[in-house]
Amino acid sequence: MRRKTSNARTDVPGSQYSLCKRKSTATKGLDNLEKEYYTRAMIIGVSQITLHLPDSQSLKDKRQIIKSILARVRNRFEVAIAEVEDQDRWQIAVLGLSCVSNSKQHSEEILERVRRYIEETRPDIIVSNVETEMITW
Repeated sequence: MRRKTSNARTDVPGSQYSLCKRKSTATKGLDNLEKEYYTRAMIIGVSQITLHLPDSQSLKDKRQIIKSILARVRNRFEVAIAEVEDQDRWQIAVLGLSCVSNSKQHSEEILERVRRYIEETRPDIIVSNVETEMITW
């Protein structure tokens, strides 16, 4: 949970913040003090993208292509991305990526933009499968 950082009113229906009261477990004579915290939903967007690299002839070729994609995506979209499966297969790459937002729509949009960016900037790569999930925390 995080502390209130704006002047949003919680008694207004539809407010983006909800009020939570929690008792402190602090020592040194401060036991049972009630503290107010404001919480807001955090959306974690997770996607797994499977790529087919038909022009790759070795693991070295694959590493060069994947390293380039990972660096470009990280710099452009500020998401976490890594190769997560099939590291020993030289024509298949499975990338895992995630982003954190306060909006489900924004997370979906970012993950979709990353997929399109990979397809548009690397026409030699085939996106063979995409799985996406939104997690509300």
